Amino acid sequence: MFSKKANKIFSEVIERYHVINTVDQVFLNPYKKNSTLLEHLLYRKCWIDTVQWHYEDIIRDPYIDPIAALKLKRQIDSSNQDRTDMVEYIDSYFLEKYKHVSVNDNASINTESPAWGIDRLSILALKIYHMNEEATRTDADQSHKDGCQKKLDVLLEQRDDLSSAIDTLLKDIEKGVKYMKVYKQMKMYNDNELNPVLRSNK
Repeated sequence: MFSKKANKIFSEVIERYHVINTVDQVFLNPYKKNSTLLEHLLYRKCWIDTVQWHYEDIIRDPYIDPIAALKLKRQIDSSNQDRTDMVEYIDSYFLEKYKHVSVNDNASINTESPAWGIDRLSILALKIYHMNEEATRTDADQSHKDGCQKKLDVLLEQRDDLSSAIDTLLKDIEKGVKYMKVYKQMKMYNDNELNPVLRSNK
């Protein structure tokens, strides 16, 4: 199953990140682009998500220096663009993989592409990791841990459901029951022509 592979890689990424646990650590992808392209893309995708998760933690510090906050906001914007690009790369992988499939006459399109489902699965892996941390904190009271355990149980169920849905979607695309399109994301706020503030400063 695809989802089993993806969830395993996402766990690898998150565990690896937390060995050093800093947003500015060096990124090394153990999966080679030429020989294991899908694994390479999944690892990179989750790494971006993991770093951004911690960017979001840092910027919510009420005592953060305003200059540092501005720098971090721009790093978050850049990370968001990288995240969107990775989603498109993953979808392009599946488009190439299934390009010779004969699509049924009554085939339907899904509400989201495979890679956007995978994007949610990656974020969900981060939620599960950090909720588990909260549910097992030795310095937290039992009420806190019990509440977090209940949330963790829901997240785990959600991962099972989402994993199953992604696997079913990929099977349906492979059989021609579903078909996919990739719409290039149009991020307007980073575009010198579409963002009126950037355009006026040209």
